Amino acid sequence: MAAGRRRDAGDQGMKRGYLSEYFEGVAAKRLSAVEADETRSNQHEYNATKAMLGFMGRPPEKTKLPARFVYMSDEDEEPLFEDAFLTLYDSRERHPTRSEYRFYFPTTQVSQLASENDLLVLAKRRDGGMLVIVAEDGSSAANQIEWLFGLSGDTLPGFSVRAELENEQDRIGFTTTFILESIGVVVEPPEETWLDVMLSRFGGTFPKTLEFSGFARGTLPHVDPREDPDAALMAWMEREEILFRTLERYLIGERLSQGFGGAREVDIDGFMSFSLSVQNRRKSRVGLAFENHLSHLFDSLGIHHSRAAVTERRSKPDFLFPGATEYHDPAFDPLRLTMLGVKSTCKDRWRQILPEADRISPKHLLTLEAGISGNQTDEMQSQGVQLVLPRALHETYSIPQRDWLQDVRGFTDLVVARQQADGK
Repeated sequence: MAAGRRRDAGDQGMKRGYLSEYFEGVAAKRLSAVEADETRSNQHEYNATKAMLGFMGRPPEKTKLPARFVYMSDEDEEPLFEDAFLTLYDSRERHPTRSEYRFYFPTTQVSQLASENDLLVLAKRRDGGMLVIVAEDGSSAANQIEWLFGLSGDTLPGFSVRAELENEQDRIGFTTTFILESIGVVVEPPEETWLDVMLSRFGGTFPKTLEFSGFARGTLPHVDPREDPDAALMAWMEREEILFRTLERYLIGERLSQGFGGAREVDIDGFMSFSLSVQNRRKSRVGLAFENHLSHLFDSLGIHHSRAAVTERRSKPDFLFPGATEYHDPAFDPLRLTMLGVKSTCKDRWRQILPEADRISPKHLLTLEAGISGNQTDEMQSQGVQLVLPRALHETYSIPQRDWLQDVRGFTDLVVARQQADGK
């Protein structure tokens, strides 16, 4: 049961390209002990506030709502999903003048994993179902969910509520798309005018990632990385994502229309292989696209670099500056060397760059991941890793973290200064 589906343009309260396309309203809070610990309470209930009833409505009788429960933590590579239900009812329905609405929830794997102070989010989907998210306290996942919905869970004991979801902060872009899809919301690409051009240019197939990245940049001729490298990088990534999903949607539709197998026997293995190839293509393409756009950005700024050059123990840092030749020259001043690791999302994988390029410290890591936890960034600092993010993502981090973060402009200025010092 995937949350979110394309709605007709006339749907009340919906604005395409914004969170309101998928949700009617959302509420967040920190779980109390009695809500999270089944040994302390068997009520299995959340109070429904007046503001929440504004987007939920006040059902005249007990109403069972289909719900997808999601548990998120930084220890797990993927969230845990379980389909169940929420029951909205008035616990004082027999009272002549008072009402007190509550959500009853059943025991699930998600409720069993929940702990006091974890972030709880209740979101009403456009199809009438519910999305119930529990994100581990202090995790990057909790930071990202709070930022996604523009809510703070630090309002104990009540909920923080939003029902409009179509301000500028609610616009669905590259980063929000990946967070939404991590919680099971299938984001459809906006209407695009490039499909016919892509089908003609690429012959009805997926091109190589390098070629596709160049095509995506070509559709944004007004974007100049020399003026604003942070904005340029985000614009290129977002445009490529939209174009890829537009082409993918068409090509997958064509393949599915052909079917798998004949009238008497379905080719299960063929379908599974096709599905796996779609997933693998999505995962590998984003990282490669990120590196492609960065390499073009460095070229545009006149920055010398080597991509995936071999260093000690056959490690291959994503980028070395000014290059592999200088790195392997013992006489070259190591203070003039720079290394950049590139990961579209970090998780715990940021540690993979630690054994790369022994001559260089600190090591720089560029990511597109929003709201990495303070625990993780503190550990990065202690391990000699400098985190770099496009400027637009800095707002997803706490104020103390922002003082340490570096943006793309700051990183390229550093590399250019070192390059000029070398006379390159």
